Amino acid sequence: MSTKILIVGAGAIGAFYASRLAQAPDVHVSVICRSNYSAVKANGFTITSPQYGNYTFVPSNTFANPDEARKSGVQWDYIVVSTKALPDVSDDSAILEGLVYGKTGIVLIQNGLGVETPYAQRFPDAAVCSAVTIASCAQPSHGQIKHNRWTRINSGPYLPHLDTGGAKSSDARVAGQNDRFIQLLKASGVDDAEAYDHAKLQLVRWHKIAINASMNPSSVLAGCVSNYAMSNDEEMAIHLKGVMEEVLATAPKVLGKPFPAEFATPERILRSTQKNTSGSKPSMALDWEQDKTMELEVILGNPIRIARERGFEMPRMQTLYALLRMAQENRDKAKTRSKI
Repeated sequence: MSTKILIVGAGAIGAFYASRLAQAPDVHVSVICRSNYSAVKANGFTITSPQYGNYTFVPSNTFANPDEARKSGVQWDYIVVSTKALPDVSDDSAILEGLVYGKTGIVLIQNGLGVETPYAQRFPDAAVCSAVTIASCAQPSHGQIKHNRWTRINSGPYLPHLDTGGAKSSDARVAGQNDRFIQLLKASGVDDAEAYDHAKLQLVRWHKIAINASMNPSSVLAGCVSNYAMSNDEEMAIHLKGVMEEVLATAPKVLGKPFPAEFATPERILRSTQKNTSGSKPSMALDWEQDKTMELEVILGNPIRIARERGFEMPRMQTLYALLRMAQENRDKAKTRSKI
């Protein structure tokens, strides 16, 4: 029996994982594109990768918008959402209206904390799977995907009731759909894909926050420099390490669980970054350079608020958030004035 997957947000990350999932036996992957629609509709995606080689991926269907996907009448086994999470701009869970059926699993490959809540609230009977990836991918031109390094991805069932209470009868079904998604990734050649339980996956999200909340805003404030440049600058490296340590010290207090011993320390993260000579920049830096809205809330705002609700402050994070939020607000005001 074939598996039908819809990718919502076929940018660099979404297109890369779409191209891999399509390699699994009897898996048919369709995409909803935005600005790259014309190029992908005409020629599909061209992927270059030091790990997987160079190849072309032609989606089973290329949709220009969610309405086209709805009109197709396809019942999706999985809908993978890889859009930027911008809750201060829009509620992207609305995109999935009319696309989610009883058996559909929703997989969120998005940065930040709290990204699952809108989907769980809008689709209470659907299996929501929360995924975290570390993959260096870019789309230098429409339909051209450059995979630089890494393909690590972890996914877990989103079962927030376990944080404060007992299990539900539906938990096994949600966990099963999450396990099946990981199996599809492994069948597609993504060996470093692993299924976690709800608690461990949320620890992974906090761990990635430590990386993103240190690298992303710092790059923008430093002039949109690369991760490599920051990690190899003595003073900047001290700053990055300090932010990461602040997050990693706070998260176990918030979650009531320690980080697993195998999770990378700030020192190890910096050493790895110091070897990444690809010149890649954090996503916030790319957004700032392209005059786009940054993922400030899910990467900085939400973690600060979640910790504050439990009585914990993160002053380094709060400083970065305050500076970047005002910078973005002032930039947006200037754009508005220029149009008057």
